[in-house]
Amino acid sequence: MTRRLFWLAMGITIGALVVRKMSAVAQKLTPRGIASSFGGGLADLSDSLRDFTAEVRDAMREREAELREGTGLDGSLGRRPVEHEPEPTP
Repeated sequence: MTRRLFWLAMGITIGALVVRKMSAVAQKLTPRGIASSFGGGLADLSDSLRDFTAEVRDAMREREAELREGTGLDGSLGRRPVEHEPEPTP
């Protein structure tokens, strides 16, 4: 009798889990479920593109500053470096 109750409870539990899982999958396959997952994917893609463009802009500004400094376009061309007077030796 105990074995039959155990297997009955096991069957009911597994059946309930299968029904819940199948219901979740069926919900995802409805037009509304597909639209929500598609919309979430587009939002993630948009965030990723926004982050990527921000990183590219930062790198571009940094490289442009390096190029301006290297070519003298930053206004330092023709400037003489400040010479420090040597410290007197004791």
